[in-house]
Parts: sequence; structure tokens; C-alpha cells
Amino acid sequence: MRRVVCPGSFDPVTNGHLDIIGRTSRLYDEVVVAVLINVEKKSLFTVDERVETLQTVTLEYGNVRVEKFHGLLVDFCKQQGIPAIVKGLRAVSDFDYELQMAQLNYRMSGVETLFMSTNPEYSFLSSSRLKEIARYGGDVSGLVPDLVRRMLVERLRG
Repeated sequence: MRRVVCPGSFDPVTNGHLDIIGRTSRLYDEVVVAVLINVEKKSLFTVDERVETLQTVTLEYGNVRVEKFHGLLVDFCKQQGIPAIVKGLRAVSDFDYELQMAQLNYRMSGVETLFMSTNPEYSFLSSSRLKEIARYGGDVSGLVPDLVRRMLVERLRG
């Protein structure tokens, strides 16, 4: 079975994330979406909320499993028997950072990193920008799943 991991904080998941996850799901037998537990970062949504949301919005793919993890991604990959990581790249600036991480991960563990270019329709998206737009009453329709849009409105404008 060909397995791969798509890691991230997904706070919140965007249509750009889903584009990468969906395209990856057509190439691999199983895609594990790994949600990072980062105790040092102040997240808008709890890790459990992010996991539950991802499970809901990825149901249509059929071969996607959502897990949370803490610590090094390569340790998670070893524990799960996953030989490769897929990362979406929006711009050259993403590549510079991600290439260094990929080389370090390979050096530490032999886990490969594959880069997938983001659909140009979503190349400008980031979770932090979307939260800012939603916080000030901007419309994020079409940039996140409807479930996430409703969650953002409720959480930020309550």
C-alpha cells in the first residue's frame, strides 16, 4: 500500500489545503492528514476541532485519514510506517523553507518529501490571512469550506 502524509496546523483548513489533499488522494492508496499539536502556538481552533473538521471535509475522498501528532514529523512517519511527506508550495518563498526541511528530514530519517505546486486559484491563501479577513467581517466564501466559514464567523464574531 502506498501511503503518504500531508502535515500542517490547519488552523483553519482552507480550500488550498483541500486541493493538495484531494490531488494527493488520487495518487496514493492512503493519505494521512497529520494535524500538528503545537503547544507554543496560540490557535483559533483546538486540535480536536481541527481534526473533526478535516474528517468532515475530506469524507468524499475515501482514502484520507486524519490524525493528530506532537513532536517531530519524521517520528510520526516512522511510527505510522509512512515513507513520504507531501507539501504544497504556493511561492518560491515556500520552497526555500520547505527544501531545507525536506533535506533535514531525509538526513534524520530517510523520509522523502514531495512537493506539489498549489493550484493558482489558491496560491495566495493562508490560514492566518483568512482569519484576519474573517475577524474584520470580510467574506471568505469560496476560500474555505462552508463549514469552516461558519465556524470562523461564530468564533471570531460570535
